[in-house]
Amino acid sequence: MPAGGSGSHTMQIVAVTNIKGGVGKTTTAVNLAYLAARDGQATVLWDLDPQGAATYLLRGEPNERVSARKLVSGRRELPELLAATPWDNLSLIPADRSYRNFDVHLNERKHATERLLRMTRPLQESCSLLLLDCPPGMSLLTENVLRAADALLVPMVPAPLSMRMLDELLGFVERNGWSDLAVLPFFSMVDLRRTLHAESIAYARLRHPQVLRTAVPDWSDIERMSARRAPLPAIAPRSPAAQIYETLWAEVRVRLPAA
Repeated sequence: MPAGGSGSHTMQIVAVTNIKGGVGKTTTAVNLAYLAARDGQATVLWDLDPQGAATYLLRGEPNERVSARKLVSGRRELPELLAATPWDNLSLIPADRSYRNFDVHLNERKHATERLLRMTRPLQESCSLLLLDCPPGMSLLTENVLRAADALLVPMVPAPLSMRMLDELLGFVERNGWSDLAVLPFFSMVDLRRTLHAESIAYARLRHPQVLRTAVPDWSDIERMSARRAPLPAIAPRSPAAQIYETLWAEVRVRLPAA
């Protein structure tokens, strides 16, 4: 059940989020969405970042037919925006440039922090896993995401500032009493040849037992996704990079709250 929601539902909502940009959110969201869909789950990736990187990687087109204002006001609903991808069981809700103004429109509504949760409800009949690829920063949209999600997947570069961000995020979740929200941090863009990376990871795992064991390395193969416009396990399933995401998804799957 979502941290801020009420009632039961069968759709799980997993948000890939970090206050900082450039930490591998989109590659994580795209690869895990593909793996969930390959496992037979009816999966939707909602690209909430106005830059639209996940939309591009999944060969979608920016959605010009609907604005954040129409979504927030309820004049359009998310099932209307579903776009097919080349992969079975995987649908996309494309990004839109108007998402830059999400906070403005959310702030105009009553129960502003619960709006996103309400917006996702019409997807429940056709979707078992909704993955949110979130823009960086802490905003009213971020708070909506935290209220709606069953789990937060938090990619972090191994550095002291990442630890500070994680402490702030966990504190925010605790202050709001969202004890049923699973926070799943993991390390991304890792280079263990760098002493700072190795030390940061060791310190984080000591301090925060919930940090996932899987770490995603800083490999050029992962960056090449943007040239192929496809999830790694789809184009190079036996590659070491794809296997890393297989391992990450296996670890995430067992840590997700029961739907």
